[in-house]
Amino acid sequence: MALTFQSRARLNNGAEMPYLGLGVYQARPGGEAESAIRCALEEGYRLIDTAKLYGNEADVGKAVRESGVPRDEVFVTTKLWNSDHGYDETLKACARSLRTLGLEYVDLYLIHWPVEGHRPETWKAMEAVYARGWARAVGVGNYMVHHLEELLDGAKVPPAVDQVEMHPFLPQREVRAFCGEHGILTEAYSPLTKGRRLGDHRVASVARRHGKTPAQVLIRWCLQQGAAAIPKSVRPERIRENRDVFDFELGAEDLRELDSLHGTDLHTGWDPSRSP
Repeated sequence: MALTFQSRARLNNGAEMPYLGLGVYQARPGGEAESAIRCALEEGYRLIDTAKLYGNEADVGKAVRESGVPRDEVFVTTKLWNSDHGYDETLKACARSLRTLGLEYVDLYLIHWPVEGHRPETWKAMEAVYARGWARAVGVGNYMVHHLEELLDGAKVPPAVDQVEMHPFLPQREVRAFCGEHGILTEAYSPLTKGRRLGDHRVASVARRHGKTPAQVLIRWCLQQGAAAIPKSVRPERIRENRDVFDFELGAEDLRELDSLHGTDLHTGWDPSRSP
């Protein structure tokens, strides 16, 4: 299937999620975050990814509500923060996020990080969030294979999505393979390596072959692995640039060159594989 900007992945519960969205990590609450989201929605984005931690849930909700885009066309993700784990705490945190967003439901509610000691009871609460209709799908973030195995061992509802840092310098092959076997969609955050590898000469070489930018090559690589991607930006020109990745395809030579970058295992943040 040829991907387009309108393409959506069918999750394991039947919900459909856009393959490409806007991440709003570090978008400052108030004018900056709201302006970025409004721009993205005007440019055709239909996936907006926020979190309690980011402090801009209110901006996401306001921009979505005032955009004129029907609510059922916009896929909104938010996340449970580490301090809110546990059954009752998770339910309270989700309810707070919905109030802050000013929305009746989110499309995807994720556990942000695999907090040791609370994961089983927290997942039971996530199942309750799903059953109550507070989220159209539930999932996890930064779960490695051993975290997913633990979760699936006792889950009644499997996670629909696992959101992990992913790019050619950290391809997450084991996680992607496990998720593929269990019907879980992998979603890439920091697909642009937080800018740290945009100047890599091998990425630049692939970009020149296609008349594209390094950022567009990195996003396209994620999409061709079957993953969704949520590059972040608050700059309109970058938001548009990150969108324009559906008019070219990486060939076998390109993929070989990009796959050769995996040896660096670049984590731009905390490495969740260290969490027991």
